[in-house]
Amino acid sequence: MKKRLMNEFYEFKLLMRSVPFVVVAPFVLSVFCMNLLANKSIVLPVDWLALDCGIIVSWFAFLSMDIITKHFGPKAATQISVFAIILNLVFCLLFYAGSAIPGIWSQSYVDGSEEVINTALDATFAGTWYVLAGSTLAFAASAVINNFTNRGIGRLFKKNPDGAAAFFLRSYVSTAIGQFADNMIFALAVSHVFFGWSLLQCVTCSLTGMVAELLCEAAFSYFGFATCRRWKKDRVGEEYLLYVESRRAHNESSADGVK
Repeated sequence: MKKRLMNEFYEFKLLMRSVPFVVVAPFVLSVFCMNLLANKSIVLPVDWLALDCGIIVSWFAFLSMDIITKHFGPKAATQISVFAIILNLVFCLLFYAGSAIPGIWSQSYVDGSEEVINTALDATFAGTWYVLAGSTLAFAASAVINNFTNRGIGRLFKKNPDGAAAFFLRSYVSTAIGQFADNMIFALAVSHVFFGWSLLQCVTCSLTGMVAELLCEAAFSYFGFATCRRWKKDRVGEEYLLYVESRRAHNESSADGVK
């Protein structure tokens, strides 16, 4: 068991060295920002529909996962998702500490409203435990769903698994399913329980949010496809991929020996 844990840790270190920073950094930032923006609801002309501002950045997290899954595999994408979740929790704690420090926000200097605005800003950056817990649960579950669905769809393309059609289909379908799961879990765990949303609002929010986020990803998915092609051409993460393959081969040979 100890050796296996050491191998897993070494594999994770290889992964973090292998995935380009230009993808990991915006991915982590998008996870943090979508939780912060989820505190603001969008005013809509119909009462059966509810959305929050988190949808404007959450698509980037899913596109990043699709890119990482395509090149490094679903396990790698899920590990980086967990890494992003941990960093998000750390910075949420730091923001909470910042909100608890006595002081005045510059935006609160409005005659007669200083205390109200300052308190509201502190509450916004401090966050709410059930919003953070719900968003963490929702994203963790949807990341696993998205990553392994993406890999599963990719396996259907035997002739040209690295082609544009394969990338776009696996990306769109997995994102649609993952985004719906993310929105629905959060809506049921937080909005339904704490804000009194109806089940109809939860479903419509999940569906419309999924469509909005999927459209955003579709608009930028070509960059994801181009990134995957460039990574393969440049042999990005070759050390990690060879190590994973060697571990898989070793495990298979060990299993055959046991049989």
